[in-house]
This record gives sequence, C-alpha cells and structure tokens, in this order.
Amino acid sequence: MAKRDYYEILGVAKNASEEDIKKAYRKLAMKHHPDRNQGEGAKKAEEAFKEAKEAYEMLSDSNKRAAYDHYGHAGVDPNMGARGGPGAEGFGGFAEAFGDIFGDIFNQGGARRGGAQVYRGNDLSYSMEITLEEAARGKDTQIRIPSWDDCKTCNGSGAKAGTSAKTCPTCNGSGQVHMRQGFFSIQQTCPNCRGTGKVIPEPCPACSGAGRIKNQKTLEVKIPAGINEGMRIRSAGNGEPGTNGGPAGDLYIEIRIKSHEIFERDGDDLHCTIPVPMTTAALGGAIGVPTLGGSAEIELPEGTQHGKTFRLRGKGIKGLRSSYPGDLYCHIAVETPIKLTEHQRKLMKELDDSFKKGGDRHSPNTKSWADRVKDLFK
Repeated sequence: MAKRDYYEILGVAKNASEEDIKKAYRKLAMKHHPDRNQGEGAKKAEEAFKEAKEAYEMLSDSNKRAAYDHYGHAGVDPNMGARGGPGAEGFGGFAEAFGDIFGDIFNQGGARRGGAQVYRGNDLSYSMEITLEEAARGKDTQIRIPSWDDCKTCNGSGAKAGTSAKTCPTCNGSGQVHMRQGFFSIQQTCPNCRGTGKVIPEPCPACSGAGRIKNQKTLEVKIPAGINEGMRIRSAGNGEPGTNGGPAGDLYIEIRIKSHEIFERDGDDLHCTIPVPMTTAALGGAIGVPTLGGSAEIELPEGTQHGKTFRLRGKGIKGLRSSYPGDLYCHIAVETPIKLTEHQRKLMKELDDSFKKGGDRHSPNTKSWADRVKDLFK
C-alpha cells in the first residue's frame, strides 16, 4: 500500500515553515494520542498517531526534508541508502516536540515564568451556617480565614540570615528535568527544587524555608438574599498563594441553613404545620399564621378537615434567580383534646350521641371508608 504524502498527513503546504509543521504535528498528536483514545476507535487513532509521527520525523529534519522534497519517499527510505535516512540521531526535532506534547497532556495547570514552573494556588473551602431568615433577606458578615504573609525574619527569601538561595544543581535553575529514552523526551517538575529553580542550603528557622508565615485575616462576606442550601459564594484570590509568582487560588464559601422551628423550605416555597383545635376546625373562623415577614390570617371554613392545605401567595422566599417570591403552604393539623375533666367528658359524650343521631351527614369520610372496607371483604 502506497504511503501518503507527508505534507498531506500533517495538513500543511510544501513551503510551510518549521514552526507551522511543529504546530500541525502537535495538534494531530494531541488528537490521536493513545491515552486520549480508548475503546472503539483506539486502533484507528493509533495508526493516525504513528502516521503523523513518521511525517514529523522526516519534515522536522532539514536534511531529510530536502531529500524527501527531491526524491519523495525513496529519498528517506533507509533501505534505499539515501542520505538523510531516519537514523537514531535524526530524531532530535521529534523528541523536542513530543516532549512538549507530553507536557501539555500530563502537566496541565503549570506555566513558565522566568524559567521556573509557575503554579496556581489551591482553592480553599469554608462552610458557613446561617438561619432561614438570613438566607431569605441576605446578610453582611465577617469570617476568619487563613492568610500567608512574607516572613519578616528572612523578608520572604526563605534563607537564613546571612545566606541566600542557590541555583538548583539538578535542573540548573529551570525548575524542570527531562527524561529521555530513545527519541522520547518527557518533561517533569524538578524533584529537588519542586519547580522553583532554587534550593536553600540553610533555611530560615522562622518559616522553615517557605518564605511565608501562615496567619489569619478577617474577610467581609456578603450573603445575597434568596441563597439556598448547598450554594457556594466564590471569593477570588483568597485561596492559597501560588508557586513561583503564580496566581492565588479562590475561596469557596458553602452555605448551610439551620433547621427552622416552624418552616421547611422547598425551593422558593415555604411549608408549615398549624395545629387547630377540634372545635375551631368544626365551627370555622379566622386564625393567625406566621410568615417570614410577620403574621398573616387565613379563614377556616366550617368543617375543616385534618391535612387541609391553605396557600398564601408570595409569602415564600424570592430566590437568587427568581423574578417573584414563592408561596407559603399552611397544613392544618386538627388537634384532639386530651386530659378532659369529668364535666368535659360528659359534654363530649352528649355531643357524640347527638352526632350519631344525625346519621352519616356529620362524618362523610367515616361512612365512605366503612363502605370501602365492606367492599373489600365481599
């Protein structure tokens, strides 16, 4: 099977620059790398990866590229004895690009600044408990969080007084080391200086060579009205400091809402259970109900049953992303009297006898339930 044109494989013109060829190869290698292509289609991706690799091996070397441009594939076939054949010494350019690609895939998050590797600081998490009223109305508060300040003893250098940091002998100050095997070149953070490019022979006793002292600081926090359980507030740059001048991480404040004695929240709606005396439920009348904004009133119709729900529109919570507040649902719990006196027991018995004389019209639910039970055992 005839080999494809190397320029066609990489998708570049024959007059493409070395940088264009390198960029085209990196793009293909990232796309078809075996670590990024598992399962179905893995074999096809592997073949495309090898094809791109071979094309880059030839076109990244000026001698091989000249031979290929003049003689085609025969000019770079080692079996043909042509100059510029792909010997082991000809893989320098490929190794360099392949090392860069490994760095892109396996060393994400770092960047170079002044030779050493720069890393963003870790994010921090803070759990804050607030009341339901504070969640509904919002709140301005303060919290204490960790902070890192330059060590005053060493002025942030990390070195003992009278000494200074030295260039790392392992990476020569680059913060990176290269592992080579054949034509592969894998770039890693220097294990000796951990990417800083410097080593401290005599660390500062106050900060143990870190150059920073951990302290506490007060942070102003604004809790927005309508926030809900589990939501997070991001405070940019208040996480741990970065490495080698990298940006600091962020602080995430996670909201926890305390259990309320009266209300339960469901999204923007509120629910509450209201105990009502049996006589009030039977006779009907106005009763007061609590809301987060004060008290309200609902009118119970005569004969209100246990479990009846009344809806008060707009008496819930206006959520962060809501245009209107939710509703308040009041669930009626009819209360049976207890600890009756003899006189009260006598009155209740007289009332019960009166109900029985009236037939089923006083207890329609009881009659319906009794009928269903009879049908069950027919």
